[in-house]
Amino acid sequence: MSRIGRSPVKIPSGVTVTVNPHNEVLVKGPKGELKQAVDRDIQVEVRDGMVLFSRPTDQIRHRSLHGLYRALVANMVKGVTTGFSKQLELVGVGYKATNQGQLLDLSLGFSHNIVFEVPRELKVKTETEKGQNPKITLEGPDHQLLGQVAAKIRSLRKPEPYKGKGVRYSDEVVRKKAGKTAGK
Repeated sequence: MSRIGRSPVKIPSGVTVTVNPHNEVLVKGPKGELKQAVDRDIQVEVRDGMVLFSRPTDQIRHRSLHGLYRALVANMVKGVTTGFSKQLELVGVGYKATNQGQLLDLSLGFSHNIVFEVPRELKVKTETEKGQNPKITLEGPDHQLLGQVAAKIRSLRKPEPYKGKGVRYSDEVVRKKAGKTAGK
C-alpha cells in the first residue's frame, strides 16, 4: 500500500479540499460534500491542486494507513465529481421491485413484501422491462455507503447455486451446481 500512499490525489476544477486541525478531510464538489477523519499519525497537506499524504515511519501500521487514507480521499474526490453507481438485478419468477421516493418495495418470493428504506444520500431507481429481469440502480457520491446498501439489498435474497434465483449485481456471475441425479 505504500506506493499508493505516495502518489498524490489531483483535485479537479470545481472541487475544494480542506483539512481542519483535527485531521479531518472535507471534500466539496458538484455532487455533494463528504468528510473523512484521518488517523493522527498520517499527515495530510493540500498543495498546488493536489492532496499529499505522508507517514512518520515505515512501520507496517503506518504503511497500511498511508495507502488506506490516500485511497479513501481519492474515492471522495471521484465521488463528488462524477459519482458512483451500482446496479442490482432480480432473477426469479415473480420477483419485483418498485420504489416511491427512498422506499424500495421488494417482492422476493417471501409471504410478505420487504420495504427497504434507502438513505437520503443515495438516489434509487427501479426499472422493469418486459422479458427482462427487474433492475435496481443506486447512485451517490459516497462509495462506501453505496456498496454497503447494495450489499444489504443483495443479502435479502442471495443468489442460490442451483437455479441462480435471487438478487445479484448486474455484472456478477453465479456459478451453478449440478443437481442430484435420479436413482436408476
